[in-house]
Amino acid sequence: MAEQGKKAKVMDKWKTKSWYSVLAPEMFESKEIGQIVSSDEANLKNRVVKVGLGEMTGSFSQATAYTNLYFRVREVKGKTAHTIFIGHELVPGYVRTLVRRRRSVIHQIDDVVTKDGVGLRIKSLCISGLKVSESVRRDVRKALSENVKAIAKQTDFPLFVQEIVYGKLSAKLFNAVKQIGPIKRVEIRKSELKEKFG
Repeated sequence: MAEQGKKAKVMDKWKTKSWYSVLAPEMFESKEIGQIVSSDEANLKNRVVKVGLGEMTGSFSQATAYTNLYFRVREVKGKTAHTIFIGHELVPGYVRTLVRRRRSVIHQIDDVVTKDGVGLRIKSLCISGLKVSESVRRDVRKALSENVKAIAKQTDFPLFVQEIVYGKLSAKLFNAVKQIGPIKRVEIRKSELKEKFG
């Protein structure tokens, strides 16, 4: 009988948990991007939420279907978790299909600082229609690096993020390198916010 009494007192952990609405930052119109369940709001802080760009915009075109956005919960008010943008990434399978169709792939990684002092790491990908020489690769990488740093320096963080995820930055970089060689496409493969904790 004593054992039965103990079992009866076991509490259902789900009953102690609450649902929290997760909001994107203002640069994405503070849209709700999901729901998180937790027994303690302190456990929500710094949690990372992944959302497809298509889900965010409601448009599932090729440009949005293969892009994931990453947000980190920074503040909880009541039953609402507020986030910051910490990066994006093109779906690896989509990147592989781009690479297979072309002949040369040029990778470039740059650390940039926006006009309002926010640091990011930008990983760009340049695809050519023909095999290109090492000197052309070097010139393309140099042009990509110089231009992405210059654009970031002239642009506030929220606008720079929008240019990244909606393809405007890729278009600007393409225009900067298309005269160097037979360049067919430029993509921003990944972006990462340089975060500070504490």
